Amino acid sequence: MRVAREAVDIKMQIPGAVVRQKKDFGDATGLGKISGEYFSLSAGVDTAPLFQGLEGNLCQSPHWGYVLEGRLTTTDAEGREETVTARDLFYWPPGHNVRVEADAEIIMFSPQHEHGQVIDHMIEMTKG
Repeated sequence: MRVAREAVDIKMQIPGAVVRQKKDFGDATGLGKISGEYFSLSAGVDTAPLFQGLEGNLCQSPHWGYVLEGRLTTTDAEGREETVTARDLFYWPPGHNVRVEADAEIIMFSPQHEHGQVIDHMIEMTKG
């Protein structure tokens, strides 16, 4: 789910402050501890080879995040694509790959157990 900043409802606006809120932005029920993550990614990075061997060859961790800069496209198990760009909030449900279209800086929040397993798998895949 991609949401541009301008599409997030303004809930409060006073001099010096604007509060925007997007409700129902994913579900963290039962996911335990969450990790905060900062990723710097170069254009051309594609996670598909790194996810080989995971269930469906896809990342099985959900992520909630914000794109500081760049452009990324996710592809889900059905082949649907969604692109996020600078100043977008995003929710990536389990079952996705990521391709970096333009150098990107993103902040993500992920269940640390599930995403830790994915990161460990990616590390092993890079050892080749």
